[in-house]
Amino acid sequence: MQSTLLSVARFLPSQNKDVCGIVKKFHSSFYGKVGFNGSVRRRNIYNNNRRSHLIISSVLGRKIKKDTVVPDPDYRIPIVLLGFAGGLVYADNLLAAAPVGLLGLLLLFQTTRVRFVFDNEALEVKVGERLEESGENVFVGGKNRWKYSTFVNWELWWPNFPILVYFKERQTKPEGQVHFFPVIFNGKQLYDVMVERCGPSKTSGPKD
Repeated sequence: MQSTLLSVARFLPSQNKDVCGIVKKFHSSFYGKVGFNGSVRRRNIYNNNRRSHLIISSVLGRKIKKDTVVPDPDYRIPIVLLGFAGGLVYADNLLAAAPVGLLGLLLLFQTTRVRFVFDNEALEVKVGERLEESGENVFVGGKNRWKYSTFVNWELWWPNFPILVYFKERQTKPEGQVHFFPVIFNGKQLYDVMVERCGPSKTSGPKD
């Protein structure tokens, strides 16, 4: 419509100056509104993109905010287990393939949702892209959050291909509670943040 109005104004006789003035005023008013709305729209798009970037960074990056670290997921263990199960099926050993395959599928699912979140005072297990609460520990009870100050010892097996992470803490029980988790996270990132927050481990650690 804007182009049509400009064309009409260009071909109007010179004596119709009033009409030209009205057209120009309409054009200026129309352009001003479009420019204003366009700038608001661009600002809204920028703010939405910025919020989306913050959400993605909080989930995928190693640091979601100051003093908080989330190791990246690592799918090697479930892939190895599923490959091994496939080999057993090929060898016609279905009895052994079934539990190995189920374990691989379970760990594959857990890798997509479970996260270790290291904040400035504790390690917490969270789930989902938005790092939601994981509820109580199904084995020993209590919240899946343990302060670094209660850690007695921790280990990461094995350095070149980490499979299990172990730690013992006195928050759940005064005499100490042991925890084992499959390493479904980047082993190097996990080791580095454990050393930083919980102190050095004497016998383990991925080699460069």
